[in-house]
Amino acid sequence: MSFSAALPDQAAPTRTWRNRLLPYGLLTPAVVVTVVIVFLPMIEAVVTSLYAFVLFRPNAARFVGLDNYMKLIQDPVFWITLKHTAIWIGLTVPLQMGLGLIAALILNREFPWRGLARALVIIPWALPSVVIALMWRWIYDANTGVLNEILLRLSIIQSAIPWLADPDKALYAVVVTLTWQGFPFFAVMILAGLQGIPKSRYEAASIDGASAWRQFRHVTLPGIAGVLATAGLLRIIWVANSIDVIFVMTGGGPGYATQTLPLYAFIKARQNLDFGYGTTIAVMFTVLLGVVVAIYIARMSREVER
Repeated sequence: MSFSAALPDQAAPTRTWRNRLLPYGLLTPAVVVTVVIVFLPMIEAVVTSLYAFVLFRPNAARFVGLDNYMKLIQDPVFWITLKHTAIWIGLTVPLQMGLGLIAALILNREFPWRGLARALVIIPWALPSVVIALMWRWIYDANTGVLNEILLRLSIIQSAIPWLADPDKALYAVVVTLTWQGFPFFAVMILAGLQGIPKSRYEAASIDGASAWRQFRHVTLPGIAGVLATAGLLRIIWVANSIDVIFVMTGGGPGYATQTLPLYAFIKARQNLDFGYGTTIAVMFTVLLGVVVAIYIARMSREVER
């Protein structure tokens, strides 16, 4: 009897160790895939950035240490593209968030054909980026573009404006394009957050005499704060890395007017075949973006704690 009673005691430690190891076993495949697909290429990029490696002269590749980074700091194009990247992110993400918030507030109200409107608003987000870029390139065309035609008919302008050929206007024209493409993402995310806010909160605020603006400020915004923070973080990363719309619409021109850091790295590595310098730009951009994301997360964490 004592022998049979001892069996459960011996099996208990085994079950405990199995339970402890089970989460690690389930996570192992995902970790291995992440290491192979993400971290190994990142390490390879860092190593490549330490070499003078031009693809059409592979035998001339040599280790140069931090020379590529010193060259990058002294490169005036790097600072131009860094400024454009800051403008690109700083305008596009807030505009997308603002339009998405307005669209979500409208779609959250009761009106006829609301289901159809919710389906249509997602179209810009669902279309391929190349299609959107080609479509807006035609809209902006100085000769046949519909935008100039409308503005001329309304007498807002007196002559056609070459939106994508003007260095002072090209970047902002592309910002408008990406804003139109990306605001449905915010609209859908915020709409889901709005539907999660209990109606009793609005009823209580209304009984207390709160105006529509005060209800929005003290009920709606706190209710969707988490959604805004998460969606904003995702869009900062996606917009920062986005090059397809710019590349199709302007190719980074005229001159360097619409060139951002990811596009500059792409042009150096894929068109000029200078993989050493191209990966240096990419590594520097990754570090800068990581700093921005870390500051954003820290700030959002403090806001949540309040």
